[in-house]
Amino acid sequence: QVQLVESGGGLVQAGGSLRLSCAASGLTFSTSAMGWFRQAPGKEREFVARISWSGGWTYYADSVKGRFTISRDNAKNTLYLQMNVLKPEDTAVYYCNTNPPGRNYWGQGTQVTVSS
Repeated sequence: QVQLVESGGGLVQAGGSLRLSCAASGLTFSTSAMGWFRQAPGKEREFVARISWSGGWTYYADSVKGRFTISRDNAKNTLYLQMNVLKPEDTAVYYCNTNPPGRNYWGQGTQVTVSS
């Protein structure tokens, strides 16, 4: 059974930083591409960042490019999202995701709130 457990969210002032973590189990993490999504109140869930199984390839939404960094530690089965220069519009629930062929797995999410 695949489990993705996010942590590291919280309340931060604009301009601050947070690092999110996603602990994965029940899958071969080291061969799984992983991603982060977010959902703000009243809005649809949106893509934030994605990383290849090796970490050698990353891709970001334009809204976070240059401020957020996705990374992974395959030895710890953990995915990270370093978020810098946070803005109020980054306020959302952040979700960890992996989608092997025919499947789509989500964590429970972690709340990030950025105050102005």
